[in-house]
Amino acid sequence: MSESSKSKSSLNLNPSPTLQCKDLHEYLKSRSAQFLETLYNYPTICLAVYRELPELARHFVIRLLFVEQPVPQAVVTSWVSQTFAKEQAKACEALSELSVWQEAPIPGGMPGWMLAQSFKKNLKVALLGGGRAWSMSSSLEPDGKARDVAFLDAYALERWECVLHYMVGSAQTEGISADAVRILLHAGLMTRDAEDGSAVITRAGFQFLLLSTAKQVWLFLQHYLHTAEKRSLSAAECLAFLYQLSFSTLGKDYSTEGMSNNMLVFLQHLREFGLVYQRKRKAGRFYPTRLALNIAQVRGVGATPLAAPAQARGYIVVETNYRVYAYTQTNLQVALLGLFTELMYRFPNLVVGVLTRESVRQALRGGITAEQIIHYLEQHSHPQASCLIISQNYMLKSETGGIRTTSMLPPTVVDQIKLWETERNRFTYTEGVVYNQFLSQADFVVLRDYAKQQGVLTWQNERSRTMVVTRHGHDDVKKFWKRYSKSS
Repeated sequence: MSESSKSKSSLNLNPSPTLQCKDLHEYLKSRSAQFLETLYNYPTICLAVYRELPELARHFVIRLLFVEQPVPQAVVTSWVSQTFAKEQAKACEALSELSVWQEAPIPGGMPGWMLAQSFKKNLKVALLGGGRAWSMSSSLEPDGKARDVAFLDAYALERWECVLHYMVGSAQTEGISADAVRILLHAGLMTRDAEDGSAVITRAGFQFLLLSTAKQVWLFLQHYLHTAEKRSLSAAECLAFLYQLSFSTLGKDYSTEGMSNNMLVFLQHLREFGLVYQRKRKAGRFYPTRLALNIAQVRGVGATPLAAPAQARGYIVVETNYRVYAYTQTNLQVALLGLFTELMYRFPNLVVGVLTRESVRQALRGGITAEQIIHYLEQHSHPQASCLIISQNYMLKSETGGIRTTSMLPPTVVDQIKLWETERNRFTYTEGVVYNQFLSQADFVVLRDYAKQQGVLTWQNERSRTMVVTRHGHDDVKKFWKRYSKSS
């Protein structure tokens, strides 16, 4: 019997997992207990974590906040009716996951709960006052060149769109730093092209572009924090400063006096991303923008959109002849549309393109899925186009691959985009090892049955005595064959 490797790496065409934007709770849950202990030395973080907790968990925290000894777990359980046992379990789980409280023994051996000392101390500071003053709370002389909210919104949008322009490959990429590019690569939103080494958008990157601006910024900053240590920055200190900014007032200037050198470096990075405005690097004041204030409202509750109302409305009309009309003047939206359409004409307030087999396949080759293209066109569908489709009874259920979907787009367009994707997904490539040249049929059957039993058999042909096992199952099958050969 002989074996040979048949590797088909890097050609797996199966969809990748959906991009997930973790909120503060989910992000902190993924960090170590040591990191959380350091983080709870900052009152702003303690207040932010408290606000993220389920309502019942917040109730437990307030009842335990001024208790200096452990409270029996049975007593905590008695605070809630058995009708709400599920909510209580969820609240206790959240408090334990975030290390807000910890088990503490009570004399007599009873288990008890007690708030973590650092969290309890600094939450009191956040709620009642006291402690050390915030570094940016120093008084300032009136700014002779004060900036209003409209200016700050325009500045933040311009800076953040520099990052998005780079992702979609727009020529309008001035202002993007090498550090920002490294974060995009680290986050998996972009990857290096195998041929020329240029950065190209990934499937996750396209999903990223479909998120709200607040979620985009928060996800980007999460990956910044993951790489903070490489910049000699403390991730805990940076996160605390971000939430300090989220509690600030839009349009008000704050002082840099008393900030450490590391925080001044971090401030410059935030300036580049559009979270703060600073006239000069050495200026003693800065203005937080709406991007910074919306960090605390990532879930969408209370978040104010940065884009102008005209940009927030739908602007795309898709016809049954695959023509796409986009009523926009924004270069970013045009560049994003160009990822999967063939642009034909551009007027001052209108772009005309067409969905072709080649343009969609080009997007699919870049990792974008058919569902993402359809979702983007639906999400930005022009209000009048949506009404027209409803009036013409276009709310039909189209069937593609056995999946029934309801779309605001013409069904023929939806089905055709999915068919173009299906053309590429006829084969699924996996790495494997070929076993052949068996001396007897019995040997082949024994090894094949063992591989099938272990769940590592990819393909087999009994007539030619050939079988393929997965790469990860190869070692186990090989060891079994050696044992079998010696005993037979």
